[in-house]
Amino acid sequence: MEVVTSRVLLRPVDHQATLHFYREALDLPVVREFGPARSPGVVFQLGTGQLEISGSREAGPSTLVLWLQVRDVPAELHRLQHLGVPVTREARTEPWGLVEGWIRDPDGSRIVLVQIPAEHPLRRDQRGIPGS
Repeated sequence: MEVVTSRVLLRPVDHQATLHFYREALDLPVVREFGPARSPGVVFQLGTGQLEISGSREAGPSTLVLWLQVRDVPAELHRLQHLGVPVTREARTEPWGLVEGWIRDPDGSRIVLVQIPAEHPLRRDQRGIPGS
């Protein structure tokens, strides 16, 4: 199988709160919007991946976990806390050497913010940003 592109589909319980969270709090860039203006589907860029928020679902526990690599986990958690986003686990270095901190979106989906320290053997930055 040759996969040309892919995205994660998220069906929120509270469509507007979820869009606001990903657009405003996480400040993700919008790739495209579609559908009705009152309840649009929105595709956000997630580094080299995409997240589509469209449709809806009934309330209940979310099993979605998003793994988002960022440059500075403590700084992002601090920024998000100032926006009212609850941090469910503070940043800490895991036994495997990655720095992780956790938050949840308005529907309870867990988001793991991950930082790969410069000295970690997995360190790679495909974007070619100077100093990374």
